[in-house]
Amino acid sequence: MANRISELFRIKYPIIQAGMIWNSGWRLASAASNADILGLIGAGSMYPEVLREHIQKCKKATSKPFGVNVPMLYPNIEDIMNIIVEEGVKIVFTSAGNPKTWTSWLQDRGVTVIHVVSSVKFALKAQEAGVDAIVAEGFEAGGHNGRDETTTLALIPMVKEKIKIPLIAAGGIATGRAMLATMILGADAVQIGSRFVASKESSAHANFKQVVVDAKEGDTQLTLKELAPVRLIKNTFFNQVQDLYKTAPSIDVLKDLLGRGRAKKGMFEGDLEEGELEIGQVAGLINEIKPVGQIVSDIINEFEEAKLSISSL
Repeated sequence: MANRISELFRIKYPIIQAGMIWNSGWRLASAASNADILGLIGAGSMYPEVLREHIQKCKKATSKPFGVNVPMLYPNIEDIMNIIVEEGVKIVFTSAGNPKTWTSWLQDRGVTVIHVVSSVKFALKAQEAGVDAIVAEGFEAGGHNGRDETTTLALIPMVKEKIKIPLIAAGGIATGRAMLATMILGADAVQIGSRFVASKESSAHANFKQVVVDAKEGDTQLTLKELAPVRLIKNTFFNQVQDLYKTAPSIDVLKDLLGRGRAKKGMFEGDLEEGELEIGQVAGLINEIKPVGQIVSDIINEFEEAKLSISSL
């Protein structure tokens, strides 16, 4: 499946395993890379030295390319970037910040830079900043999301129309059919998160994985737009947020309820009531926890079958 993205990352299949906080440690990233896609370590939930440990373990577990996802709003960003360069990581996905801040600095040190956006406006800003590729993520995605609520189906062709650099589609993609659909719309590759949460190698707690498998249509919703929009599975914490909205709360009151460590409590420690459970709408299509290699094989087989079926339309 040679195209601009598979050549850019030196991978067989144009699929990226998303770097998700509390889910994407070295085991998931190395398993994804060993399955001939691009694995990403999620730096957002790691202190700098913990990230260094995951990078070193990933290098031992795979000889194939892998990268690191870095949300730029997190503290210790300078330490994180220095560790990435020191450890020889050659691919970085940045998000939640201005791409101009780190793109040139990383590229000058031999790193390929991809930036995650949720709108045409920010896609153009990322291209102007000189990034090597863009991830355009639709409203369906889990975790932190765009305020505009533009769906992947609408976002991908709109971004494709405006940019010249390679485009990666994200949000609501967990199957080969969805991969083919977004590539027909103009994407060069797909980034998949939720499907890999429910994998054997994900660092998510077993309780969280099971909730993802059990989730049905309508079980997730975007909330906390005043802070940073995030798609969550509805649970006790989510209901507390919704009840608080009935009182027209200030941002400070919302921050007090959110507190610290909600995402870790839910996804990594398995507290299904008081934790933040970040997952995409596509969880309704995820029915089984599988090894990463099997997930990738299923996606590619379905992709090829879907390509053949198009001729009959």
